[in-house]
Amino acid sequence: MPRVTAGKVTLNYERQGSGPPLVLIPYLAADHACYAFQVGAYAEHFTCISVDLRGTGESDKPAGPYTTETLADDVAALMQAVGIQSAHIYGLSLGAATGMRLAAKYPQRVQSLSLHSGWHKSDAYLKTVVQGWQTLARAMNSMPDMVIQGIFPWCFTADLYAQKPDFVQTLCDFVRSRPPQTVDAFIQQSGAVLTHDAEAQLGAIRAPTQITFGRHDAITSTRFAQPLQQGIRGSVLHVFDDCSHAPLYENMPAFNETTLAFLRKHAS
Repeated sequence: MPRVTAGKVTLNYERQGSGPPLVLIPYLAADHACYAFQVGAYAEHFTCISVDLRGTGESDKPAGPYTTETLADDVAALMQAVGIQSAHIYGLSLGAATGMRLAAKYPQRVQSLSLHSGWHKSDAYLKTVVQGWQTLARAMNSMPDMVIQGIFPWCFTADLYAQKPDFVQTLCDFVRSRPPQTVDAFIQQSGAVLTHDAEAQLGAIRAPTQITFGRHDAITSTRFAQPLQQGIRGSVLHVFDDCSHAPLYENMPAFNETTLAFLRKHAS
């Protein structure tokens, strides 16, 4: 996989497919491979640029506080470094938070914006959950174990665990197969979640925007839908009724169909 100097950091990324560029920004504690179940479908229509954010995968892991604006600056610098003037920007959770900062600060670089399980400003509930994850990460000293035991139950419904245990085990095995994030890097990256506040920047987003949530998501629940829709002019909302925080795994066919339809609509 190629690595490129983007601003002050070296970032790792993967390029697949052909067509208009689509930049895929991972969620907290994940590397570029987190969208493995989507890229196969997307790459038939787009050139998919899947990124390892700073602090994850094979990208640099510099010390110091991370913010969603810093992560957005990194993605913009990567696009510049690889010769992509503008692209469709896509992210889930932390990836969505980063995407909205990117679209507000660098509107000329964003053709469309896909915000999945996102939020405009961290509230007390979200902060409490993430601070709990930080405590677990330090105590367990193993990010794969912490993700599987501490984060996964927030991402999936009880029905998925009950009805598809083999699939849940596949996801656990997938996490263990990836380059593990260090605890220190997770603390820095999760700090970007704690401090995220894009409320004042939403009005600067001009790109066509799709917003999606899982109906059963508690972390970034539909309590964030109205502020995002009101703040981002002309945005469209879709709620996956049978999912929690990670519809991209829990109802893969519906998620892929809904998200790809939006992307293809705005690819022209």
